[in-house]
This record gives sequence, structure tokens and C-alpha cells, in this order.
Amino acid sequence: MTGRTPGRSTPAAPAPRHPHLPDTAPGHPPPDDRDRIARALLTRVIEPGDPIAGQWLDRFGAAALLDRITTSTDSPGTEPSLPGAGPRRLAAYRARAAAADPHRDLDTITAAGGRFICPGDPEWPTQLDDLGPARPIGLWTRGPAPLRTWALRSVALVGARACTPYGSHMATTLATGLAERGWVVVSGAAYGIDGAAHRGALAAGGATAAVLACGVDVCYPAGHTELLHRITRQGLVIGELPPGDHPTPSRFVLRNRVIAALTRGTVVIEAAYRSGSLVTARRARELGRHIMGVPGPATSALSAGVHELLRAEGNLVTDADEVIELIGGIGELTPRRRGPVHPKDLLNPESARVLEAIPARGAARPADLATAAGTTTDETLARLYELHALGFVERTGESWTLAARTHRESHTRRGGPRSGAFG
Repeated sequence: MTGRTPGRSTPAAPAPRHPHLPDTAPGHPPPDDRDRIARALLTRVIEPGDPIAGQWLDRFGAAALLDRITTSTDSPGTEPSLPGAGPRRLAAYRARAAAADPHRDLDTITAAGGRFICPGDPEWPTQLDDLGPARPIGLWTRGPAPLRTWALRSVALVGARACTPYGSHMATTLATGLAERGWVVVSGAAYGIDGAAHRGALAAGGATAAVLACGVDVCYPAGHTELLHRITRQGLVIGELPPGDHPTPSRFVLRNRVIAALTRGTVVIEAAYRSGSLVTARRARELGRHIMGVPGPATSALSAGVHELLRAEGNLVTDADEVIELIGGIGELTPRRRGPVHPKDLLNPESARVLEAIPARGAARPADLATAAGTTTDETLARLYELHALGFVERTGESWTLAARTHRESHTRRGGPRSGAFG
């Protein structure tokens, strides 16, 4: 007999699902995999950094949000399926969702040696959560390095695409110094400062990560194809957009917020007043990160934006040690700055005063030197013999003169360098 069991009602038919989103019945992927697939699909539906969509994601969850996009039908007098989304926006979302295939995207990234990282994964960098509703839906990555571990000790180097040789040199030098000290250099793989920073880190055998405004399997700009391949082999390539997606101007701007949030500080090396690099720095400041700038010539328009940053809240840096002193942990201090150490700088104060009392030309008697040095004749004689042994002075009868080597050296006072107060 095939009739229904007495006393039981016929179960309601399940709500339709997106064809690529599995349900949670036995034998199907667990809920975390379902959330991952939904997030992968949503990266094709929602533009990066959309705070309204981010609020929906926080409120409903990825799978439920996708259901509301693909299956819900608003009717008069009912709560809208997506509060704040008009019919045209919802229709656009539905068209994108219908064309998406998250399984294909996940297979593509796996075949390319990459992975898709979601919030809650062990590899997810939790500092990205500081972006709030503008947090990435997920991150597509290529490269062998662990993203979360690298992000904990990372610094962003950004700047002008049409940089000067000075800017390129400073970016390369800073990146090399940071990489040699175990820091990860993060940038956007663009021409100019970005490329110089990546190359500097790679040349030092260090770690670097490129945050792209396109799919991580797309080499953009095309002139950096080999550079991106090197970064993929030695570091990490990161992006919010799914495989194959191409960049747009707005995506470059939105990409900058990820660079700012991912790193412990942002260094701007050459930027005009209207520069995307300054957008990155301002976002870093809003997120409570360190912002730094490398000064340049006052006559250079490419340094004008950096100087404006430094006049506000930026910190002036000129090398890797100064960057690390700001963003590093306790004890990671920059070494004290000073000029070259000369032999005379190592003399004790009494010997230095006697040496300074000897005239630059001609000889002087010990009694006269004692008066000039403000000490006794016996003390002066003791210091003169010490200076003679060190090669600073020579004796001519009862008088003393400077040795030939001392004549060639500067005869300026050494109070600053000797005390260590000046560099």
C-alpha cells in the first residue's frame, strides 16, 4: 500500500536552491563547505567592498543570502528579501548568480595551485575583520605561503606608477632591507613603485605578496607577467575576484583597502596629490595602522602628496630600520645614527683638550699647552706622551707639534660625536 501514514501530514516541498549550492542532507558536504561554495559564488555576484552587501552577509550568512538573491520574490506588504536593494539591483544580482559556477572556479584555482580562503578558516587574516561590512567575502590566493602567518609580519610599500629613478631606488632599497630582516613586503604589482618593491624583496630572497584588482590567474599589467609568476612561486598573489575576472578603475581603489588592512603599516614612496597610494594611507590611518612616507625633493610633484602626508599624521622614514622601529615589536629598535668614527673621537676628554690646544702650525711648550687646556703641566705632559704613543703628536726638543697625519684630519671640536649626542 502506498498511501501516506495516517495521522501524518505530507511534508512541504523544499525551497528551491541555487543549482550549484548543495543542501545539508546526509551524504552532502557539511555546512562549512556549503558556506564556502556560497561565498565563492558571491564573489561573482557582489562587487568588492560593498558595505550594504556586507551587512546582508553578516545578517543572513552566505548561503541564506544567496537563497534570497536567487529564489525570494518580494510581494506588497512583506519585508523585502534584501533590505535596501531595488528591483534593478536585485535583477543584476540574479543575472550574475545564474551565470556563475563556483565549482568550476574552485577547480580552476586548485588547478592553478591556489585556494579560496574564507572568514573562519585557519588561514584567514583576522585583521581584515577591521574593515567591518566592507570585509572581503573571501580571498582567492596563489602561492605556497600561509597567508595569515605572513600577514602578521607584513608592511605595505606603495607609490606612483610613473615613478622617478629616486623613487624606484628607495622602493627597492626599503623592500630589500625589510625582506632581509624577515618582513613580508606587500604591494599591488602595478608599474613603478609597486614593481620595484616586489623586485627588491625577491632579489633579497625574501617574502612578498601582491594584492590584485583582478583574478589571481590574470597577469595584469601584462608587462609584469614574469614578475607575477615569480611572486607566485616565491610568495603570494591575493585577490577578491574569482578566476578570470579583469580589473576596473573602481576595483583598483577598492583593492587598496585590503592592502591597508592586511598589513601593520603602509609606506608611501612618491605620490602626487591625487594618488591611489594616498587613499591606501588614509584607509590605513582609519584602521589604526602606521602610516609612513619617504621624503623626496621639494621641487618634485611626485613627492608633493607624500610631503602633505608627512605634514599631517605620517611618520618620516628613510630606511628599513626606521620602518621596523615603528611597526615592529618591543625591542625592534633602529640602531643609533652617527657618522664615521675617527681615531680622535676615541680619546678621553683630557687628552682631547690637550690635543686641541696644540696649534695647527708650529710648536708649543707644555706650560703653554697646560694653560690653553686648563690643566696642570704635569697632567699635560702625561697626556702628550699618551698622544705621542698613539701617533697624534711629535716632540721637537722641549716643544710639541701635531704629527703629519693629524694635520691632514679635521681640527674641529669633538664634543658632539665623542659624547654620542650627534650622528
